[in-house]
Amino acid sequence: MPAAVRFSIAPVRSLGLRHPEALDLTPTGVLEDRRFYLVDDAGRLVDRLVVGHLVQIAADTDPAGETLRLELPDGEVVDGTVRLGEPIQTALHGRTAVGHVVVGPWAAALEAIAGRRVRVVRTDRPGGTRSGNPTSLVSQGSVDELARRSGVSAIDARRFRMLIELDGTVPHVEDDWVGLRIAIGEAILRVTDRDGRCAITTQDPETGERDLDTLRTIIGYRGLMPDRTGAPKAMFGVLADVERPGRIRLGDEVEVLRTGA
Repeated sequence: MPAAVRFSIAPVRSLGLRHPEALDLTPTGVLEDRRFYLVDDAGRLVDRLVVGHLVQIAADTDPAGETLRLELPDGEVVDGTVRLGEPIQTALHGRTAVGHVVVGPWAAALEAIAGRRVRVVRTDRPGGTRSGNPTSLVSQGSVDELARRSGVSAIDARRFRMLIELDGTVPHVEDDWVGLRIAIGEAILRVTDRDGRCAITTQDPETGERDLDTLRTIIGYRGLMPDRTGAPKAMFGVLADVERPGRIRLGDEVEVLRTGA
């Protein structure tokens, strides 16, 4: 069975990824993942659809979201304890994020890179803004098939920013798990749906520059598939709910559970 080969979390939405050796999955996902996000002066979301090269900034936080560390491309580090200011609600791709503006030096450090005034927000709810599907999975076989269809030798799976990357050579094996329960490490996940992709997947995961038309290629060989609302999407990888919380580690294998197991 496929096994976990890389984990990816983003303590600040759209900033650089961290790759821990283990994850503690809770009902809302990984507590540090997407705990913070950026908005402009008008309260609108600032993500990589707006500023692609945000990915060049490394970020880190603790499970409680009480500290925030940024490492800028020039090596400058901005680190400290989080203090919360006024409450804020943000429209976020069909969801509403509820949080508080973060008081401290981070926004000023980000503005030169973002090319605009920004504010840092910490979500009130650990696990970010998701109301469901806090975990995501993709197999290397799927990524290799996309590379073949794209006419390139390889594709860096980090461009998809999936929580769990799996080895294996069968393209889109994870699609077969939709509607099923899987065990990985100490956790049990219920795979709920395929993952509808956006234009961020067309960006290089190191630089944020647009370099590969992933969406056109996915649609070209997989077609458009409806999401839960019926909207047509380019689907790649799968989403899952956490049915039984627990720790997962690199090397843990996926086991598809029998009905009732």
